[in-house]
Amino acid sequence: MELLRGLTDEEWSLPTRAPDWTVRDVAAHILDGQVRRLSFQRDQHPMTAPVGTVTGYRDLVKFLNELNTDWTRAARRMSSQVLIQFLEVTGPDVAELFRCLDPHGPAFFPVAWADESRSENWFDMGREYTEWWHHQAQIRMAVGAPPLDDREWLNPVLELSMKAFCRAFKDVHVEPETSFVLEIFGEAGGTWSIVANPEGWSVFRGDQPSAATRARCDQDTAWKLFFNALPEKEARGRIETRGDPSLLERLFSVRGVMV
Repeated sequence: MELLRGLTDEEWSLPTRAPDWTVRDVAAHILDGQVRRLSFQRDQHPMTAPVGTVTGYRDLVKFLNELNTDWTRAARRMSSQVLIQFLEVTGPDVAELFRCLDPHGPAFFPVAWADESRSENWFDMGREYTEWWHHQAQIRMAVGAPPLDDREWLNPVLELSMKAFCRAFKDVHVEPETSFVLEIFGEAGGTWSIVANPEGWSVFRGDQPSAATRARCDQDTAWKLFFNALPEKEARGRIETRGDPSLLERLFSVRGVMV
């Protein structure tokens, strides 16, 4: 919010890494998510019904993209001052809503990019945090502001995003206990193991010494890969890999966001 209050009119119009979205559009998209959360979850307002049938992940992404486009187009009628005023209300209200929830209760929205049809509140809230974080990062990149990339802010984003491997690897068939290790270096980094089991894939913090497949990159590369902010060719040049090609190939499609 401090950053938004200090932007010039020209900076509000700058393009971002989000395709076709300016800084204004990204800020409006954050507001849209907060308005939906308060309306649907806190106030139990009926949710917008999709046109047609949503039968799978692709249909859901298409529906969400349509909602996002409708909102950002309408929000271009708002001044930056109005956007800021709205965000000053909705952000704290969402935080208060989350404070009242049982972390292990059933989530209002499952986290589909982690291949979950049911989630607990802690993960739904975490997903919302990653959403806010990566969009503010897009704004900061666009206007040349320093990133919020120290451990306090970025480590939770990386930790939560690891669950996206469960969807990316879901149809890769390997022996149980096969593991893939990703090391992310930097202040906010760490090491995570993604391990196959009969029910699917699980994510653990820490190394698996027996892992034959490994990847290593810096924290800036990791978050940009997870949030679709890095061209695949550039990602391949920035990530060190060795091991099973079928797992390593899926690494470049891991996304902690609905795309």
